[in-house]
Amino acid sequence: MNSEVDLVSSGIAGLDDVLQGGWPKGRMYLMEGFPGTGKTTLGLQFLLDGAARGERVLYIALSESKDEIDQVARSHGWSLDGVSLFELDAAGRALGLEDQQTMFDPSDIEFRETNRLLLEEVERLSPTRIVFDSLSELALLARDPMAFRREVLMLKRVFSKSNVTVLLLSDSTSPESVDRQLESLAHGVLRLEALSPEYGADRRRLRMVKLRGKTYRAGYHDYRIESGGMKVYPRLIASEHRQPFDTALLCSGTARLDALLGGVLARGRSTLML
Repeated sequence: MNSEVDLVSSGIAGLDDVLQGGWPKGRMYLMEGFPGTGKTTLGLQFLLDGAARGERVLYIALSESKDEIDQVARSHGWSLDGVSLFELDAAGRALGLEDQQTMFDPSDIEFRETNRLLLEEVERLSPTRIVFDSLSELALLARDPMAFRREVLMLKRVFSKSNVTVLLLSDSTSPESVDRQLESLAHGVLRLEALSPEYGADRRRLRMVKLRGKTYRAGYHDYRIESGGMKVYPRLIASEHRQPFDTALLCSGTARLDALLGGVLARGRSTLML
């Protein structure tokens, strides 16, 4: 049974149904899926829902440029006017890493300093919703998996204290050890899949791998990406769609047959007339 928690809409009606109301507020969630499964679209819908509610929202672009993200938004007819954007390229320029000469590995410096700039941007904006796209890029900067885990854990603590709801997008191309660390640190894990059957059209489906302290609709749920965003179709559960049995009785229309049947036919039963 769920304890009373504040829920944050995902911005997708079908996904909110899968989540039984939305994401628990102030937690960090991992969205897993190979490129092309719709993670960026999902993240943008989450932020646009917050912006429409008057919230401050932040998109941290670690793998795509602002122009690429704008292109995704335009393809769905969206405006990103209410969404703040932080680019990894902007962080690199601010750090001046291209011209910096140092005895330390540049990737180690960039990893630590990029995290520092990210936290400064979060502190400056004080957003209620954040999307990291994609955290796999941050993992590539961290040569040591333990250093990566330590930094992600630090980010988790900062976000938890600030009551920020965070979606971490991962393209499933990182080393398995990194993906497992992310799954263990996240409050919930949503996995997106794109299937190409031998016959018929491609199929997309998603599944909640875990969601701590809250019930949700388990199993696979189909979804589509079309103009206007992602649409999720929760799987049908028979017990939720039971119709009460109508015990009223029907006449067959033939007096003799009614007499043979005891007078009536049961409503709602399949009857084969030979």
